[in-house]
Amino acid sequence: MAIMAFTMIEKTHVKEAFQAAVPIMLGYVAIGIPCGILCDSIGLNALQVFLLSALFYSGAGQFMIPNMYLAASPLASIIASVSLVNTRQMLYAASFAPECKGVSKRLAFFFAATVTDESYGVSTAKFAEGHWSVDRALMVNLFSQSSWTVSNVVGVLVGSAIGIPLNIAAFAMTAIFICLLVTQKMTSANIVAIVCAMLGVYGCKLIGLGGPAILIGALAGVAVAMVFERLQRNSREAGERS
Repeated sequence: MAIMAFTMIEKTHVKEAFQAAVPIMLGYVAIGIPCGILCDSIGLNALQVFLLSALFYSGAGQFMIPNMYLAASPLASIIASVSLVNTRQMLYAASFAPECKGVSKRLAFFFAATVTDESYGVSTAKFAEGHWSVDRALMVNLFSQSSWTVSNVVGVLVGSAIGIPLNIAAFAMTAIFICLLVTQKMTSANIVAIVCAMLGVYGCKLIGLGGPAILIGALAGVAVAMVFERLQRNSREAGERS
């Protein structure tokens, strides 16, 4: 009876995780195929893209690699840019530390290693609702990763079979940033970050730093927004004291 109950619980967990992951999986099909096409444009084959998606698993990073390569960016710049962009995932993993108390280290490790922007949002909401667990969250990550990997491989095969203009595929990266932008709450700090990031990217391109322009612009936007928010907080605290 105990084994049957455990099996039923596990099946329930898989079903719940799959239902939570479906929107992410569908979204990854839409952006994974263009990513695979871009990877094909720099000479990566299906096996290489499969390994990259399965082991590296970074949507923004995998888009940056072919885009920066096609822009003739030096290897060191590509590695540094992709590494810095992916540091956010360490923060995602760290934020789930309270939920990982009491679970095995192996389970916690694989969960933390497979968190992405989208699965982070889903798991954060599910943990806040309650009745959610690390094993369910891990399965959300793995379902999402499977969709991303398969979509990238399909993109490579499509790219090698059909000539698709790179500008069309490359626009997917811009589309991702637009989607992330319009879903943000338009606070004053966020507006400052957006404007400064845009100016930073434009300034980099003016002086010929096309490769790391997005990275530098994003870092500049975040830094200025943090300073702006700190000044706002100090101003409010001073007003309350007076």
